Amino acid sequence: MMTPSPTEQLMTLAHWMAGDFSNAQQVFANPKDYAHIHVLFRPLPYSFFAGIGFYSEQVYDYDLWRPYRQGIHRLIDQGDYIYIENYSLKEAHLYAGAARHPDILQTITSEAIERRYHCSMIFRRQGDLYVGGVEPGNRCILERNGCQTYLVSDVEISEKTWVSLDRGLDVNTHEQVWGSTHGPLRFEKQESFAHELPALP
Repeated sequence: MMTPSPTEQLMTLAHWMAGDFSNAQQVFANPKDYAHIHVLFRPLPYSFFAGIGFYSEQVYDYDLWRPYRQGIHRLIDQGDYIYIENYSLKEAHLYAGAARHPDILQTITSEAIERRYHCSMIFRRQGDLYVGGVEPGNRCILERNGCQTYLVSDVEISEKTWVSLDRGLDVNTHEQVWGSTHGPLRFEKQESFAHELPALP
């Protein structure tokens, strides 16, 4: 059995990421512990990064026009792993809904984003999954409730599912300050956007 080429690995991960994911089943099973959330990854045009990139947003099902997290992501092939650079949007509210409305997505320019250094993700293939986490060093710093925290993010992606656990740990005590205390969020793909991915030259 041939090992997929690095470009094939990157495109496989991109195809699996591209979509609208919902944790509705998890909410139905545990309504007191989880809110109904959508995680959406919409492909950007090839010209944006001269490569594969995504716009993402996370929204509560009851408030689709006010995402609580938005980002831009650039996938880079590093041979034995896929490196995903993360960017924030300088005026994120201007692009709310872009994951569901391509006309809004088209208004995002490279001038509208800024790199989130030390907050990149590293993904490796493990069987039928891509398993990823924040790059080493505990330097992805987020301030929450006046407290400096570093992000710990664990993600597993399959062709149809997205499982993630994001936590913020105090930079001094390493105790959890924010994030799920009931375990990872488990999402299932409701709609694929893979057909929108640009072909690599």
